[in-house]
Amino acid sequence: MKRTISIALLCLLLLSLTACGSETAGLQDGYYTAQAAEFSHGWKEFITIMVKGGNIVSVEYNAENASGFIKSWDNTYMQTMLHSNGTYPNEYTRYYASQLLEKQRGDGIDAISGASSSYASFQKLAAAVVEQALQGDSSIIIVDTSE
Repeated sequence: MKRTISIALLCLLLLSLTACGSETAGLQDGYYTAQAAEFSHGWKEFITIMVKGGNIVSVEYNAENASGFIKSWDNTYMQTMLHSNGTYPNEYTRYYASQLLEKQRGDGIDAISGASSSYASFQKLAAAVVEQALQGDSSIIIVDTSE
């Protein structure tokens, strides 16, 4: 009886461990992009990932304005945000992108103080882009990131 219970518990443990890592199992190779549906404060955020060998190998997270200028390249915006919020786009976009690359999923990433609005958008965009990679759908997905 004890052996049967031990075997059952071992099977349950193995199943739970397998389930924890299965969120990104089945990512299909290719490039995937999720983009915010609307501009927020003049910027539209996006995430583009590259999947190779079933793993995310490259992540770009940023935002662009209506003319296509990239937010993390805007030095004036950077200085203003750094002095008022303690962070700036080139810092937090790289951090969030590196965490998505490291964790291979969008959850479990801590927010950076001063970039909480972008963090909320990042979470929604990351979930959408990982789902696109699971489906193998390389069309750009538009995500409602409004709060």
